[in-house]
Amino acid sequence: MTKIKVTQVRSKIRRPQNQKRTLEALGLHKINQVVEHDATPTIIGMVNTVKHLVSIEEIK
Repeated sequence: MTKIKVTQVRSKIRRPQNQKRTLEALGLHKINQVVEHDATPTIIGMVNTVKHLVSIEEIK
C-alpha cells in the first residue's frame, strides 16, 4: 500500500475545533512534526480537511 508523509507546516491556533482534532488524530502536535500513514481513503479525507495546515509527500 502507498504511504504518505504528512508534515504540519502551520499552527492550529485560531482554527475550528474539528481541524484541531483532525491534526491530533493524524498524530500531529507541533509545527514541523512528520508522521507517516498508509494512503487509505480515511486518511486522505482527514488530510484534505487540514490541507492548508500540512504538506503531503508520497513515499514509494
